Amino acid sequence: MSPTRFGGRPDVVLALVLDCADLERSATFWCAVLGYEAEPASAGPYRSLLPPSGDGIELLLQRVPDKKLTKNRLHLDLRVPDLAAETSRVLSLGAELITPTPISEHGWTWNVLADPDNNEFCILQPPPENQH
Repeated sequence: MSPTRFGGRPDVVLALVLDCADLERSATFWCAVLGYEAEPASAGPYRSLLPPSGDGIELLLQRVPDKKLTKNRLHLDLRVPDLAAETSRVLSLGAELITPTPISEHGWTWNVLADPDNNEFCILQPPPENQH
C-alpha cells in the first residue's frame, strides 16, 4: 500500500512548497515544529519533509536566493489543544511572534508567527466543540 498523500483524488499527490534561504536550518525548524523527518539531503535546491509514517502532506523546502518581501498568500495553520504551550514551544525553536496578543474569532484563538525565513504561519486553538 502506498502512503496517503492526496486530498481526495488517488491520482493527485499533494505537497506544499515553502521557499527558504537555508535548507538545513529550515529542515531542522520545520521537522521540530511538525514532528516530520527530513529525507536525505541532496545537492539540489530541495529538501523533502514527511511524517515518520510517510502518510500525510509533504512539506517540500525550496532554496531560493530572494528574500520574502510581502505577506504570504498561503500559510500553514497548526491546530492544537493548548495555544499558549504550543506557541511557547515553537518560539523556543526559533519562530518569531508577529501578533502581540492572540486573535479571537468565532471561538477560535490564534497567534501569527514567522519561521526563520519570515514565512508566516498560525498556531490555532479551536473552540471545544472542534477539538479532537
